[in-house]
Amino acid sequence: MPELLIELFSEEIPARMQQKAADDLRQMVTNALVEAGLTYEGAQAHGGPRRLVLSVEGLDARAADMSEERKGPRVDAPQAAIDGFLKSTGLTLDQLSVQDDKKGQFYLAVIRKAGREAPEIVAAALPDVIRRFPWPKSMRWGSGSLRWVRPLHSIICTFDGEVVPFSVDGIESGNTTRGHRFMGARAITVRRFEDYAQKLAREFVIVDGGHRVETIRTEARNLAFAQGLEPLEDEGLLRETAGLVEWPVVLMGEFDAGFLSVPPEAIATSLRSHQKCFALRSVASGQLASRYLMVSNMIAPDGGKTIVAGNNKVIAARLSDARFFWDQDRKVKLADWAKRLDSITFHAKLGTQGERVARIESLSAEIARTIGADVEKAQQAARLCKADLVTGMVGEFPELQGVMGRYYALDQGIDPEVADAIRDHYKPLGPGDSLPVSRIGQAVALADKLDTLSGFWSIDEKPTGSKDPYALRRAALGVIRIILDKGLRLGLGFCGPDLLSFFAERLKVHLKEQGVRHDLIDAVFALGNQDDLVLVVKRVEALSGFLDTDDGRNLLAGVKRAANILRIEEKKDGRAHDGDVHINQLIKGEEKTLHAAITQAMGQTRRAMEQEDFTAAMAALAKLRVPVDQFFEHVTVNDKDATFRENRLRLLNRIRLATAEVADFSKIEG
Repeated sequence: MPELLIELFSEEIPARMQQKAADDLRQMVTNALVEAGLTYEGAQAHGGPRRLVLSVEGLDARAADMSEERKGPRVDAPQAAIDGFLKSTGLTLDQLSVQDDKKGQFYLAVIRKAGREAPEIVAAALPDVIRRFPWPKSMRWGSGSLRWVRPLHSIICTFDGEVVPFSVDGIESGNTTRGHRFMGARAITVRRFEDYAQKLAREFVIVDGGHRVETIRTEARNLAFAQGLEPLEDEGLLRETAGLVEWPVVLMGEFDAGFLSVPPEAIATSLRSHQKCFALRSVASGQLASRYLMVSNMIAPDGGKTIVAGNNKVIAARLSDARFFWDQDRKVKLADWAKRLDSITFHAKLGTQGERVARIESLSAEIARTIGADVEKAQQAARLCKADLVTGMVGEFPELQGVMGRYYALDQGIDPEVADAIRDHYKPLGPGDSLPVSRIGQAVALADKLDTLSGFWSIDEKPTGSKDPYALRRAALGVIRIILDKGLRLGLGFCGPDLLSFFAERLKVHLKEQGVRHDLIDAVFALGNQDDLVLVVKRVEALSGFLDTDDGRNLLAGVKRAANILRIEEKKDGRAHDGDVHINQLIKGEEKTLHAAITQAMGQTRRAMEQEDFTAAMAALAKLRVPVDQFFEHVTVNDKDATFRENRLRLLNRIRLATAEVADFSKIEG
C-alpha cells in the first residue's frame, strides 16, 4: 500500500524538544488522516537537529464514500422551514424521503459524500498542522507570518513516491532535502522513507535518533575501554548529545590531572553542563580519570585533533573555575555558611531558609528518637544540611546541593555519618533514585520532606491537577519510599487529616505500580487513625492474600450482603441497629452458631491485631465464612416479629464490626 513521507527541514531544533516534536507530528498528522476517513498500518516519526520526519505506511489511497442521514421538518411544516432544510442539505424536494414517527411524517435527507483522494486530504491537512504546531517556544523571521521553533527552510511531502503539492508561508512542498551541513550534498531527491534514509546516510545524516544514541554509546564505550576507562553512565546526556549531531563522532580529550583534587562530582558536572562531555573513570580503580569524551558532528580531516585541542582549552578554563570555587568555599566553615541562610527567603509565607532549617532540626530530633537514630548527630546534620546552598560551587551547579555539603563537612573534620546525612537528605530525588542508607540520613530526609509538605499545606499551596510547582507529590513519595523500604514505624498523624489523605493517595499510586489494588488501601484507611504506613501496607497485603482465597471472596460477599440489608433497614427505620444482641432471642440454630462464631472471631482478631499478626487476623475472620452463609440460607432477617427482626439486624451489625477490626469491607470492590 502507499506510503506518506514528510520532512520539515529547519535550522537547529533544541535537543530537549526533538522527541516531543516528533511525537506531536505523528499524532497530529495521523489524527487528521483518520478524521478524514483514511486508515493506515503504521507510522514512525524521528526528530533530529535540523529535521522532523514522519513516515505513514500502508495509507489508503482514497477515503471511503460516506453518507449522512439528517432528519428534517414535518411534511406539513411551513414552506419556509422546508426550504431552509433543502438549502442546508443541498438537495431538492424529490431527493428527500418521507418517514413516520410518533408525531407524524417528516422528511429525511441522505447526504452522500464521495471519498477524497489521499493527496487531496494531506494537502489540506498538513499546512494546518504546521501552523498549529505546539512548540514550547517559537519565532517569526523575515516578512512571513509562520511561527516555528527556528526558521523553516523546506518541506518534503510525498505520497506513493509523488509530491503532494501545497504551500505554507511561501514554502512550497517538494521532494528535495539536504544532507549533513558540512559533509553532505546540498540537494537530495527522495521518494519514500527507505530511499530517504539510505540517501541521507550516504550524506552523513542518521535519521533515527535511537540509532544515533546507540552509535554514541557504542563508540564511547569502545574508545574508553581501549584506554582502560569507562564512561560515567548518563542517559540524559547521551540523549542530549544525540540530539545535537546528525553524524556522531566520539573523540577523547584530556585535562590536567591536577584538577582531580576537585570532587569528582563537580568535575563531571562541569564537563556535562558546560561542554556536553562525558566524564571517565578507571576500570581498575573506579577513580575519575583526567580524560573525557566529547561528541563531534563531523569527521574531521585531522582525525579531530583540532576539535579536541580547542575543547581542552575551554574545559581547562571551566575546571579552573570549579577549582576556584572549591578552594574558596573551604575557607569558610559550614556553620558560618549556614548563618547566611537567615537572609535568604525560602517562601514569602514560610520564612527564611534559616527558619526552615530550625524547623527541620527540631523535627529531625523527634524522628530520630522514634526510629532509633542518634539524636545529636541528626540535629547536627539538619543544622548543616542547607549550608552549601550559599557556596560558590552550588551557586554555579545547583544540582550539587548536598553533595558539596558532604565534601565540605568531611574537609572540616565533621563526623562522616553526619556528612553522609547532609548529602543524603535530598534523597530520593525521583522514583529511580537511591534512599538514605543511615538512620541519621533517613531522619533528616524525612524531616526535610515533611516540613516542606506541612508548610505548603499550611498556606494552602497544594498540587492541583497536573500542576505541582513545589514537587510536593515527589516529596510525599519520597517519604513513603523511605518509610516502607526501611520499615520505619513513624506515625504521620501529626500531619493532619488532609495531608494524611494526600499520603494515602500517593501510597495508592506507589502500590499500584506493584500490582496492589487501590480499593484495599481505601478499605484500610477508611478505619481512621491509620497513620503508620508500614502497618497499612501489612494490612493491605494480608487482606489481599485473604481475598484471593475462596473463604475471603465468599465472606466478602456475605459481609456486603449484611451491610446492604443494614443500610436499607436503617434508612427505613431512621436509626442504627447497633445495640447488644440478646442471646435468649436467638431461636434458630444458624443464628446461634453465627453469634458464637462472631464472638470468637472478634476476640481472636483483636488479639491478633494487637500483636500485628495480620495473617492470624485473617484466619480468624475466615472462620466466619460458613456460619454467615448458613445464616443467610436458613434465617429470615426481616421477620414478622419486630423483636426477632431487631435482634437479627444487630447480629448483622456484629458481622460488620468483626470485619471492621481489619478493614472497611464496604470499600472493597467486587
